Amino acid sequence: MSVSLTVNEIFGSIDGEGLTAGGLACFIRLAGCNLRCSYCDTGYALEAGDGREMTVPEILAKVRRIGYRHVTLTGGEPLIHPGAEELIDALLEEGRLVNIETNGSVPVRPYQKPGVMITMDWKCPGSGMEEAMLPENPELLREGDVLKFVCEASDFDAVRRVLEEHALRCWVYLSPVFGKVRPEQLVDFLKSLADSGLDTEKIRVQVQLHKVIWDPEERGV
Repeated sequence: MSVSLTVNEIFGSIDGEGLTAGGLACFIRLAGCNLRCSYCDTGYALEAGDGREMTVPEILAKVRRIGYRHVTLTGGEPLIHPGAEELIDALLEEGRLVNIETNGSVPVRPYQKPGVMITMDWKCPGSGMEEAMLPENPELLREGDVLKFVCEASDFDAVRRVLEEHALRCWVYLSPVFGKVRPEQLVDFLKSLADSGLDTEKIRVQVQLHKVIWDPEERGV
């Protein structure tokens, strides 16, 4: 018998950030999160009660109706769900490409499978959740994975420290805390990283496209 997962919403849109930004994807947003970040923009999916139970076959049926090959599994925090791996494996068996958006507090190694991209946050001090980060996670990320920093100016020194302390193979994305730092400040910060001798070849500045295209508070886009 298939496991069930607590689903907040399933919808088709474009990925708003990361390596696949601008491309069509089916979003599966699971409800429930083990962190409480100060800047969280999905407060409607933080609690287990913020969704309804769906079996893996029910989820797959809705993904098929939407039709896109790329699937973004997000939350909340998707990897705290016991059935997450079963869902991921079922999506892969159907030939889907899966992007897992995870918050950095859960071991990523079990999910590093062919056809899966990990987009993992490293929570900065401004989030209030930095102590929840698993220090072994960043160096586990592969060349096609992403380490994402959502930061404001007061977090820049912490970001620099993480980049200097870890031998990273993955892409690195710098995102502004929406409304608290201007994107051009991140550009200046990236220039300062390069000036200090840090290899910035795989570091990118990004903004969340969905918040530019639609109202920042709009859901299901």
